[in-house]
Amino acid sequence: MAPKPNPGDNRTRSSIQIFIVAGLCCFFYILGAWQRSGFGKADNLAMEITKNTGGDCNIISNLNFETHHGGEITSTDDSVSEKKVFKPCAPKYTDYTPCQDQRRAMTFPRDNMIYRERHCPPEEEKLHCLIPAPKGYVTPFPWPKSRDYVPYANAPYKSLTVEKAIQNWVQYEGNVFRFPGGGTQFPQGADKYIDQLASVIPIKNGTVRTLLDTGCGVASLGAYLWSRNVIAMSFAPRDSHEAQVQFALERGVPAVIGVLGTIKVPYPSRAFDMAHCSRCLIPWGANVDGKYLMEVDRVLRPGGYWVLSGPPINWKVNYKAWQRPKEELQEEQRQIEEAAKMLCWEKKYEKGEIAIWQKRMDGDSCHSKQDESQVTFCKSSDPDDVWYVPLDLQLTNRQFESAYPDTSSSALKNFPERLYAVPPRVASGSIPGVSAEKYQEDSNKWKKHVKAYKRINRLLDSGRYRNIMDMNAGLGGFAAALQSPKLWVMNVVPTIAERSTLGAVYERGLIGIYHDWCEAFSTYPRSYDLIHANGLFSLYNKKCNLEDILLEMDRILRPEGAVIIRDEVDVLIKVKKIIGGMRWDTKMMDHEDGPLVPEKILVAVKQYWVAGGNSTSTQ
Repeated sequence: MAPKPNPGDNRTRSSIQIFIVAGLCCFFYILGAWQRSGFGKADNLAMEITKNTGGDCNIISNLNFETHHGGEITSTDDSVSEKKVFKPCAPKYTDYTPCQDQRRAMTFPRDNMIYRERHCPPEEEKLHCLIPAPKGYVTPFPWPKSRDYVPYANAPYKSLTVEKAIQNWVQYEGNVFRFPGGGTQFPQGADKYIDQLASVIPIKNGTVRTLLDTGCGVASLGAYLWSRNVIAMSFAPRDSHEAQVQFALERGVPAVIGVLGTIKVPYPSRAFDMAHCSRCLIPWGANVDGKYLMEVDRVLRPGGYWVLSGPPINWKVNYKAWQRPKEELQEEQRQIEEAAKMLCWEKKYEKGEIAIWQKRMDGDSCHSKQDESQVTFCKSSDPDDVWYVPLDLQLTNRQFESAYPDTSSSALKNFPERLYAVPPRVASGSIPGVSAEKYQEDSNKWKKHVKAYKRINRLLDSGRYRNIMDMNAGLGGFAAALQSPKLWVMNVVPTIAERSTLGAVYERGLIGIYHDWCEAFSTYPRSYDLIHANGLFSLYNKKCNLEDILLEMDRILRPEGAVIIRDEVDVLIKVKKIIGGMRWDTKMMDHEDGPLVPEKILVAVKQYWVAGGNSTSTQ
């Protein structure tokens, strides 16, 4: 017969259980508060624990950020829910540019380069597949070797080696293209050409930091300015000079597909220290109204320089070599000179085939002359409203005086001090809701975020990633925190963003562009090594299809390129489900301040695969 239970023993056991439960509650409460404190204690503890084991909890061990020559990438997608699988597009789409598609372009008028402008496909014509890399594609050479060499398989187009053979643009040598640094206007090399410009323009001391290169060719000017701490935003159309912008990006030089036609260029007002045209084929003098030069004036900051190299400069000597009537060239230069005077530009230099003008710091001295002309002044409340906005014949000088503070080159610190100095647009309160204090807080926040990113991916500042994009750049804090001669960042400010901050980004000595992510970006496939998206999917949630944005990211990302997405956890869950059907390997991570912060980080690596070829996936 079993002994009768003692009521006292039951009470003792109950008291012990209550004590244990209460103790566990207190322990987990204290642990959660400790992790949320944000002082990095959890990271330090993890480092200490793994020192002797060879591991590192801050490194994602099952994502491989190396190139495909370094080994396979292990899939980390643990989603068990049903997912849509995106198939590869046909091989003919390896260089597909949705909004500059050649076949679609030919259906538009050729007047004023309309057919070379952005013409995006309607919804029913969008591709919902993954753009393949060409067979034989390899990781581009690291900078600075990439400046001079591009693997042939990455952009297998030889036409420029024939068309520009005597101008030293590009040469085909075995399995690579070699770029000697020449150009139509600098057959002796870009360095000597830049030396000539530097005799007039203060390039050496950091006064000139940002340059707009119109009709850039293969962007050799931007490539060689890099060593002088000048960053060029280069653009050229997708035209008969096949793959010129693609070559620029493969070389590791910032460039986009673009043209000066009937709409404003997607850059903020008073952004560039210098603008440049070297036989860029833009008809500056053909427009009697000077509207193209007015657009250059809009984006050029006071004190900035405009360089025109090639026809019609020095036409008296060169008209026979150019095979053009001297009367035509004479009239073209006359019209350019008249437009420059109307814009209050001062001619500083003309020698050989190069002419240089400077936009005045203060245009008051010539406003009386403008009053006598037929020119009207811009009444728009926002000179940075440029997305699909037609070019007009209105000068913006007076409107700027009331809308913006002094953004001239003399008001900015020389680079690199400019990078963290408070931008004039911020200091004056011209950006609603952004004070000098908020700007400093934003800079400090991004230093912290980038430090966390470097723990996640130690290749971030190693030179592995040269071409980087920030899809929702804000004030440019991400790019500033990453600043290095090994890389550059394309800072994209969405057209639907709450604040127009791109002007302040340029005032930091960085570059960028306006864009609406409901449409394809103006670049070739495989343009970027790393893409960063902070809050982008929350911004575009329910505004357009997130699937389209992710497919566009895949199009412009190089094989084995990396992605960092920072957003609210509920949004990232949707994003991760879509990515599950793409050839990406992903990992969701907590915010650097701990798991209780609702903002999370999704990191990914695009698998290596080519048209009809292999993949680095183990699936």
